[in-house]
Amino acid sequence: MALTALEVENAKPREDRWELSDGRGLYLVVQPSGAKSWALRYRRKKDRKARKLTLAGGALSLAEARARAAEAMLQVTAGADPAAAKVAGKKAERQAAAYRAVDSVEKVVGDFIRLYAKRNRSWRSTERIFEKNVLTAWKGRTIHDIKKRDVLALLDAIAADRPVQANRIFAGLRRLFNWCIERDILAISPCAGVRPLSKETSRERVLSDVELVALWHATDGDPAGPLLRILMLTGQRRSECSGMCWSEIDEAERLWTLPPARTKNGRPHTVPLSSQAWAIIESMPRIRGDHYVFAGADRVGYHRAKRRIDQRMPGAEPWVLHDIRRTCATGLQKLGVRLEVTEAVLNHTSGSRAGIVGVYQRHDWAAEKRDALQRWADRVDALVTGKSGAVIQLRR
Repeated sequence: MALTALEVENAKPREDRWELSDGRGLYLVVQPSGAKSWALRYRRKKDRKARKLTLAGGALSLAEARARAAEAMLQVTAGADPAAAKVAGKKAERQAAAYRAVDSVEKVVGDFIRLYAKRNRSWRSTERIFEKNVLTAWKGRTIHDIKKRDVLALLDAIAADRPVQANRIFAGLRRLFNWCIERDILAISPCAGVRPLSKETSRERVLSDVELVALWHATDGDPAGPLLRILMLTGQRRSECSGMCWSEIDEAERLWTLPPARTKNGRPHTVPLSSQAWAIIESMPRIRGDHYVFAGADRVGYHRAKRRIDQRMPGAEPWVLHDIRRTCATGLQKLGVRLEVTEAVLNHTSGSRAGIVGVYQRHDWAAEKRDALQRWADRVDALVTGKSGAVIQLRR
């Protein structure tokens, strides 16, 4: 006989699992724990094999359970097997969950940081960019779900009030997806065809002689002081200087050789070390198990160091660390160093070293670079010691 809503409500648990039939294959199942669920038993005409389909928990009312049972029986009449379809659906869900776990955005980004970004000592800034901007927006999704529209939506939201930051995030995403292509995770990058959202103008900030002297003195005693002074004396990039290894230093020749993996253009680069730069490097302690010259430089925190330096340079116009590199280049030009030599010092492949000249001109400018960097270091030394012949007033 058909059940009533009152009978369903009053069905109490027993020592063993038991059932109440509503007729036409629909059953209310009552577990010893008191949990209730609905099940439909049926046979397909094709093989007459008995099958059971669990409809839902006891939250379904009697009327809802009957409606779902009727819908399932229509599928059976049409030749379908709803129980088998449900099993296949659950299997697909488990596979999809496993698929998401393997290629989730969180895992892929983690692998990218661990296997690629950590080759560079500035990897922590890359990690921060992804943690604060990318993972918060795409957490729980697979890398395969990310389309160009997702990239554009993310960049548009950031560019609304942080246009330059949006460009930095875009650069990070582009590297991530290109890495995914190399690892055979993706076939095509969602960044393909996307351009930087904000046009950036080249900085022209160059530190004056007064500011250069103030910066030198401001680094005295600071944990990041030796690193910043090497930046000032060599004009190399921050990541290249902070990643300087003892294995890259030729003590006999006083030469620093950067391998292709550590340069922006992927070419090996040699930096002759002036006597002033060599004195700094020679004074650095060698810590067992740490092959970096500036041991712990990645833990100094560039932003914190910059804030400390700024506090010791009151009244200075706003500047960034990369301005030191431009100041060195400008200083070399003021000393009469040939443009080709300046570009060789900076390891630039544009300008006078671009095009056909860069292909056929293979002179390494080794002697010229050594002379140029020693002249620049002497100039900085003369400014700092006050022996330059110029009168420089320092603020208190």
